[in-house]
Amino acid sequence: MAKVAFLGLGVMGYPMAGHLAAKGHEVTVYNRTAAKADAWVAEHGGTARATPREAAAGAEFVMACVGNDDDLHEVCTGKDGAFGGMEKGAVFVDHTTVSAAITREMHAAAAEIGAGFVDAPVSGGQAGAENGQLVIMCGGDKADYDRAAPLMDAYAKLARRLGDSGAGQLCKSVNQICIAGLVQGLSEGLHFAQKAGLDGRAVVDVIGGGAAGSWQMMNRYETMLDGQFEHGFAVDWMRKDLKICLDTADEIGAALPVTALVDQFYKEVVNIGGGRWDTSSLIRRLRALDG
Repeated sequence: MAKVAFLGLGVMGYPMAGHLAAKGHEVTVYNRTAAKADAWVAEHGGTARATPREAAAGAEFVMACVGNDDDLHEVCTGKDGAFGGMEKGAVFVDHTTVSAAITREMHAAAAEIGAGFVDAPVSGGQAGAENGQLVIMCGGDKADYDRAAPLMDAYAKLARRLGDSGAGQLCKSVNQICIAGLVQGLSEGLHFAQKAGLDGRAVVDVIGGGAAGSWQMMNRYETMLDGQFEHGFAVDWMRKDLKICLDTADEIGAALPVTALVDQFYKEVVNIGGGRWDTSSLIRRLRALDG
């Protein structure tokens, strides 16, 4: 059992930290909104602290799941950042989806204080976090990953190191690129089926087990057909991720024409009030185009 700090108790971090506590680890939590941290302690035990630095003091591992590059920078190296409280030999594990550039910067900053840093973005959504079935894509020094992997097993069905610092974030970009095109294709297919007078559910029953089948199809087709999008991974967060993908593509010279197009489609979803809708709401845009 390890002494662990968990920074960020959103829809992902809250259950992830809960799984660590359920496994018997000694968990200290921090959340920008203190009431959420207090609620977590009331439910799971452990301790809440007022700053990342206080939460990280004495921890062997510091896990984080925050919002974006700026948030990660603040919880790591800000005035009350975790790096100010971490001890030599501790390992910081970042589950946030951020750029590989900030990841490498934080990896270097951690090394300066004698700590490890593993980039470990996740896939599987809120349900995966709650059920302990996340896929975790990791980068960083192998020794640090090997130490952190048993803890990540508390909420992962698969965790794998892809390479040095930043490799996990680059793999997460691949994940988001693939999802963007897939969800647009699924939206067009279901929209076509409905316009053609077919029973969308019957169509998925037929094609879902074939080459067209996917996680998105099987987990989102019913709510897409019913026009229900108040759940899941928000469009605003997907646009944040796709910006990382497109910026990185410019840096490395990779053409992403479909990803760029779908990002613009998501912008249109935001413009009709769907910034907090699930990413499957691309089908709502198609219905809006039809009037």
